This record gives sequence, structure tokens and C-alpha cells, in this order.
Amino acid sequence: MTFARRSILLTALTLALASSFVHAKDPKDITIGTSAGPYADQIKLGIKPILEKQGYKVRLVEFNDYIQPNFALAEGSLDANVFQHIVYLKKFALEHKLALTDLITIPTAPIAIYSKKHKTLDDVKEGTTVGLPNDPTNQARALVLLDQLGWIKLRASFDPVRASEKDIAVNTKKIKLLPLEAAQLPRSLGDTDYSFINGNYALASGLKLTEALVAEKISPNYINLVAIRTADKDKQFAKDLTAAYRSREFLDITNKHFAGYSKPDYQQALQTAAK
Repeated sequence: MTFARRSILLTALTLALASSFVHAKDPKDITIGTSAGPYADQIKLGIKPILEKQGYKVRLVEFNDYIQPNFALAEGSLDANVFQHIVYLKKFALEHKLALTDLITIPTAPIAIYSKKHKTLDDVKEGTTVGLPNDPTNQARALVLLDQLGWIKLRASFDPVRASEKDIAVNTKKIKLLPLEAAQLPRSLGDTDYSFINGNYALASGLKLTEALVAEKISPNYINLVAIRTADKDKQFAKDLTAAYRSREFLDITNKHFAGYSKPDYQQALQTAAK
């Protein structure tokens, strides 16, 4: 046997063994990807202990961007990821032709208005400076809340998911809008009268969600979720992961450690039933 032929056979054998290891993955091993911060903490404090009681081995992988978690999920490095809302998931999956789907929504930190200069929203007047995110998704959320507060009036036919400054029909309070990168908004509080800050960035900067002057009532479009591969939706780990989020035990963790989060419908129903 020639050296070249031997090398080819060894390579083929290695690939075959690697393939068998992939297919032999223990169904009780789950790898979940998430962004560092509150959603990772929800898994560590609430979901992981529940699943481990059922014999699962749960590994958590934290990402510092919103791109790789979906690619890692699609290629099989992850079994689930937790960091995004349905608008982002659908857009990303469509653009990149990935077979991903939502499994269940989760408690989500809302976008809210904070201030270091004012203790009430009643201080707004002509020339008041308001910081808001400059990315399309979060800016739309901020503009909708400004419209609800009566600080601006959006045109009648605006799309709440895609609203932009172009949709402002009337600047009712004559406020000055300052679009900034979402991550920079906590630092803007020293310069602005009010700033819209995403919950994860607020928490990372040391702000408490309960310190917000007003928080959005999160639209179903922006409730964060657990995403999985579409082909895995009926697998047992997906059912058990769903049950863990729906459990009374996780509701208790949410109430204890995640005050100010918007609860998904199933948690609200569970809480109402307990009263």
C-alpha cells in the first residue's frame, strides 16, 4: 500500500469516527448560547438547575455579538440560543437562509427612560434633550413610547416596528432628539435631560430597572426568546427546556432576581393563578 493511499484511508477513517461521535451525542447534553448579562444569569440561576435535576448536563456559551450565536446554532455547535427577539430572528434567518425557529419567550428587560437631572417626566419643556438609540429597531421602540407620552406625534400610518424620525409628524414638546449608539446611552445621562436605555445596557452600567421613570410595555415583537433549529422543535430537550421556563420555580427566580422585567404571558398567568 502506498503512503498516499494509506493517508487517504486514514483521513476517511478519521472523518467517519468524527461523524459517529457527532451522531452519538448524548441527548441529555445541552449547549446554550447567550449574550453575557441578564439572559445568561436567568439560565444560570433558574433554567440550568431545573434541567440538571432532570439529568441534563447544561453548558453555557456566552457571546459578545449578535451574529455568531445564530450561525453556531444553525451549524449544530449550540442546541439553543437566548439573546434575540422574533423580529431579529426572522430577519436574520431569512437573510442567511437558516432553518431556525422560536421556542418560547422569556422575561425581558424593557427599554426605558432614565434621568440623572430629573425625578419626573413632568419637567419636559421646549429644548429638553432626549437621547435615544440610533439603530432602527430600538429607535422605533423609543419613538413609539415618546408618541404614547405625547412628547411627539407620529404620522397616522406609521409602522411601530419600523418607525423612524421621518415618521414624526409633530414635535409636540419641541424636544431635541439625540440619536446615539445604544451602548453609549448610559454614559449620555450626564449630558441629556432624559435618555432611552435598553434594559441590558442599563443593568450593565449599574442602573436598576426599577429606577426608570417610565418603561415601555413591551410589544410581542420585542419580547426575547429561546431559538432552536427548526428540526429540533419536537425533541425532548426542547420540550423540557420549554417546561423549565414555564415552571413555578423559574417564576420565583424571576421575581427574586429580575425585578422590573416584562414577564411573558405564561408567567403572568401563573402569577395571577397563585393569588
